[in-house]
Amino acid sequence: MSMISLVLTAIADDRPGLVERLSDVIAAHDGNWIESSMSRLAGTFAGLVRVEVPQERVEALEAALSQLSANGITTTLKRSETSHETHGQVARMTVICQDHPGIVHAVAAVLAAKGVSITELETEVSAGSMSGERMFRAQVDVVLPVDLSAGDLSAALETLAGDLMADIDFSDTV
Repeated sequence: MSMISLVLTAIADDRPGLVERLSDVIAAHDGNWIESSMSRLAGTFAGLVRVEVPQERVEALEAALSQLSANGITTTLKRSETSHETHGQVARMTVICQDHPGIVHAVAAVLAAKGVSITELETEVSAGSMSGERMFRAQVDVVLPVDLSAGDLSAALETLAGDLMADIDFSDTV
């Protein structure tokens, strides 16, 4: 039996039972829940799930997931292309600075220019411990291309940090 890897997204007003409903549909189509990331943002549930499903069940799963819209759950489904996985040194980067528009854009631009792939990005804005000013914090897991050293990326980010007045902690431990 040939298995297909799928990535699905689910968005809905947050309420109890959403994950159970998604997992029910996946299990009913012989799907295997492989990995996921789910959050509640401003009262909205947002989920990202990778599943493996028998090839002959993909269309039925897609139809069943689209039926969830009647329950206020919006889903999308995409076949995963594992052959496009990025390989190289894995690293974790932390950015902390006073909040202002454009921080994610500036950091993402440097990473893209260096050919760095973002594998996970978590951000938050909270009150600073001393001043109470809004502080931006991002934790970014990345994969460096094989021809880019951690030192070269760190140097590019340090230049950016001066412009953003950010503290960037670059560590290769993930």
